Amino acid sequence: MPRFYLSQPLAVGQLVSLPEAVAHHILVLRLAQGALITLFNGEGGEFSATLCDIGKRSVTAEVKAHNPRDVELPYAITLAQCLPEASKLDWIIEKAVELGVGGIVPLAAQRCVVRLSAERAEKKRSHWQGIIESAAEQSGRNRLPQLAGVQDYQQWIAQQDMHKRIILTPRADQSLAQWARHQAPQPVTLVVGPEGGLSEAEEKLAIARGALPLAMGPRILRTETAGLAAIAALNASWGGMD
Repeated sequence: MPRFYLSQPLAVGQLVSLPEAVAHHILVLRLAQGALITLFNGEGGEFSATLCDIGKRSVTAEVKAHNPRDVELPYAITLAQCLPEASKLDWIIEKAVELGVGGIVPLAAQRCVVRLSAERAEKKRSHWQGIIESAAEQSGRNRLPQLAGVQDYQQWIAQQDMHKRIILTPRADQSLAQWARHQAPQPVTLVVGPEGGLSEAEEKLAIARGALPLAMGPRILRTETAGLAAIAALNASWGGMD
């Protein structure tokens, strides 16, 4: 059944005028009047709905029933990803949503090649939010991960965080997999450097602020691989893939 995200309150019995982008998708799929679709608004659970009226540019649906279905991880993972080159972050965000992250924080670090003005950063944030919504539709998630604005690495790492911060670095003496095997599932924030990695000073600053340095095994992973591999490793150890 096709799934669509709507950023509005939903209730059983409600007649909903679907957004233009969703209506266009329905027309492309050639769905007919009476067809069943699934709607969700990111606040938990999902709604089955029936298409009532299909026009050339507008579609109306009636909300029929609510299903409290939830596929979220039983522990919170936040991905703090330093800005990579080109459109790599689009792909990272999409796959991180599929793997179940609860939050994404883009970071501007010393070795980041990409530098965003305030205006460009806001446009990027809107673009990334769209990727999160599409990935949630595709992966069956009914809650949307929280997306932060682009943060300066040093300012962000200096803030207090209730979650344990894990900085992924090949210089660590212990691997993430080794650490996770001896830990109970818990909220964590994974910090991933850019293509050139975090500088030694940035790593030291993170550790001084309480971050735990952990490695991803004996091989050096690319920035677009490291965070996703770490999320999958935690899910495998803590039951997020059962």
